[in-house]
Amino acid sequence: MTKTFQRWSVSLGLPCALLLVWTADLAAAHGVAQDDASFFLTNVGAAIGPFMYLGAKHMFTGYDHILFLVGVIFFLYRLQDVVLYVSLFTLGHSLTLLAGVLWGVQANPFAIDAIIGLSVVYKAFDNMDGFRRYFGVQPNTKIAVLIFGLFHGFGLATAIQENAPSREGLVTNMLSFNVGVELGQILALMGVLIVLSFWRTRAGFLKHAFVTNALLMAGGFTLMGYQIVGYLVDAS
Repeated sequence: MTKTFQRWSVSLGLPCALLLVWTADLAAAHGVAQDDASFFLTNVGAAIGPFMYLGAKHMFTGYDHILFLVGVIFFLYRLQDVVLYVSLFTLGHSLTLLAGVLWGVQANPFAIDAIIGLSVVYKAFDNMDGFRRYFGVQPNTKIAVLIFGLFHGFGLATAIQENAPSREGLVTNMLSFNVGVELGQILALMGVLIVLSFWRTRAGFLKHAFVTNALLMAGGFTLMGYQIVGYLVDAS
């Protein structure tokens, strides 16, 4: 194994691994596993522990969330910046997750998930300096992360509503679910940050950053295409 191959392996390992795992189970990015769906349908009353577990589980299987957050923190070197941007995403995600389920706000899940795919494309393109390079503008990244967080939360809300959870104990259960999502998000981000921190010490990080974000963009376009096709098939 040559040193050049070793450098490329380290530099591209994280995004390739994320993309391969995510596309292997693309249909489940915002779906609910059969066993979990059965629990939603049959549970009556508050169940704090189980719903926290389901929330954390969703974050580890919600590859669209992870891809977007990888893009968000990709060039963030200071912990306070990571906390700020992730908090904005969490705020948006939590608001629409809770409001969507508790107030019964509905939308076409394919359309929402297509926008979620767009969020991955957007952040990867931003990381590639595409807006400034091709359009001469630089959008406000903080506002964009908050807005896309709203769509990510709403996407999960639509998936939960499809399983008609009991109204009894719903507030407690959804708050517990949301806490689980955020705990899972913290654990997932810790793993990503550890890998990114190591990768940034390698000479090839900046050199291969463009390729990495191109892979993220490809993942976003794949999700968008999948959801658009689903929307057209569902509407036909």
